[in-house]
Formats: sequence, structure tokens, C-alpha cells
Amino acid sequence: MATYRYKRVLLKLSGEALMGDAGYGIDPKVLESLSAQIKLVTDGGVEVAIVVGGGNIFRGIAASASGMDRAQADYIGMLATIMNALALQDTLEATGVFTRVMSAIEMQAVAEPYIRRRAIRHLEKGRTVIFAAGTGNPYFTTDTTAALRALEIDAECIMKATRVDGVYNADPLKVPDAKKFDELTYIDVLNLGLKVMDNTAVSLAMDNHLPIIVFNIECEGNIAAALRGEPVGTIVRGGTS
Repeated sequence: MATYRYKRVLLKLSGEALMGDAGYGIDPKVLESLSAQIKLVTDGGVEVAIVVGGGNIFRGIAASASGMDRAQADYIGMLATIMNALALQDTLEATGVFTRVMSAIEMQAVAEPYIRRRAIRHLEKGRTVIFAAGTGNPYFTTDTTAALRALEIDAECIMKATRVDGVYNADPLKVPDAKKFDELTYIDVLNLGLKVMDNTAVSLAMDNHLPIIVFNIECEGNIAAALRGEPVGTIVRGGTS
């Protein structure tokens, strides 16, 4: 059995990561690959919680920029995360991973209300917990939700899943000679304005010494490799530069 460095982790999935190459919605092949990776580590004893975004269906900030009331737009975005969470739950369960969806907005016909101690109990029982609807409040991103929930459940790290293999000083999809960072401090991220997570999330992680691993979710086996401590992606942790 593999030896993993972390016992309990928070996996942050953007909505965009779920849509694959389709450009919109949810790609079933992405869900199947992701579920297989999660099953591998949960079978190895890792307790996994997930925060899922909704940008593949609706982006509140974009709608706000087009004239929609920001709070209203954010609530619609929260509902999009519910849809993603239910789709992910279905695939995980079909893969053999026991799950619970917990929503910050009460929606008891499809999800449990978020209660911290209940979430921890689910994890202790080997269930993967999917946190949906953000914090339940407008103006807060799912990045901030990920940092908050990770701290609430005593996760040992945040795993930020992206479509590139770490953090760069420029967009590697647009700048061929962009420099990749293997390790960064929280202060580096904030001072350089790197798009790891939003500043509120990074500050929460920094204040509580919570490492962030940024990695490519599209590469099979990366979740397990990162949890084994292999040099996958970029790690953000303490210290100043």
C-alpha cells in the first residue's frame, strides 16, 4: 500500500476543470478520471473533502460585469456548484467511493446542510465529502471557501487542481517561455500577484500555515503522486523571501 504524506486533504476543483475540452458543462470522461484518482487515494486511507466551483455553468463575476446585481449573480453561481457536486457524487459512487454532498445553502432534498462536526464525522467514517454552494454568502469565491473549509475540518493541505502543471510567472498557454515555480512562499504569491488562489484564500492559508499544492488534474495519477510527496506541480508554504 502506498504511503501518503497527508492523512486529510481538501481538493479544490474549479468548474472549468470539469468541462474538459467541451468549453461548457460537464465532461463525463473528466469525472470518471477524477473519480478513479480519488478512489485510489481514499482506498489508501486518505480522507478527502472537495470544494467544487461552478464556472463551467455560470460565473457570477462575469454576470455582474454585464449588469446583473452582484449578490444575485453569486447566488446563481452557488446553485451551479450544487449541480457540479451532484454530478461528481454520482460518478464517485459508481466508482465505489462513498460520498456526502453538504451545501452551505439548505437544499435538503439533494444535499445535507453544512455542519462542521458532521462533515468531520463523515471523513472519519471514510466518506468523501463534497462541499457545495460556496460559503453561502455572495462576494466570496470558492477559493476562499476551500481555505475556510480546509481549516474547519483540520485538513493538512489544500490541493488546487488546475489544467496546467503548476504556477508560472505568466500564462504558459499564451507565453511559451513562461517560468514555472517548483516552490513559493505565501508572500511570493501575494507580492507577485500570482493566480494561485484569490488573496483572501492565500492569506487564510498563510495565517494558519496551511500548504497549497497546485497541480495538473488532467495528468492521471497526479493526486496520488502529490500526496506521496513527489515533485508534482508547485507547493506554496511558509516563509518569506
